[in-house]
Amino acid sequence: MARKVKEEGQVLTRKRTQLREPGMWKVLLHNDDYTTQEFVVWLLKTVFRKPEPEATVIMLAVHKAGVGVAGIYTRDVAETRAERGRQLAERDGFPLLLTVEENDA
Repeated sequence: MARKVKEEGQVLTRKRTQLREPGMWKVLLHNDDYTTQEFVVWLLKTVFRKPEPEATVIMLAVHKAGVGVAGIYTRDVAETRAERGRQLAERDGFPLLLTVEENDA
């Protein structure tokens, strides 16, 4: 704590603010029966900047498990990328669902 003494003898204290790392958020892709695997790989490469082999692994995980992590980012970045993915899916006529949730780890 930093202290400063005023002329009248009063002591003013100021608490130092501790900075915390920003929380991390997961962007989740949800499987559906209409969105093509090729589109999901393209989306992962374009919006989430994944190399093709990693994008293919993520797409297969989504296909098999029903949901998969496209990436882990700060909240603003995660929401922006999820929204951009939804826009591109809608533009191409796919009902792909992307959600954002807090990363517990």
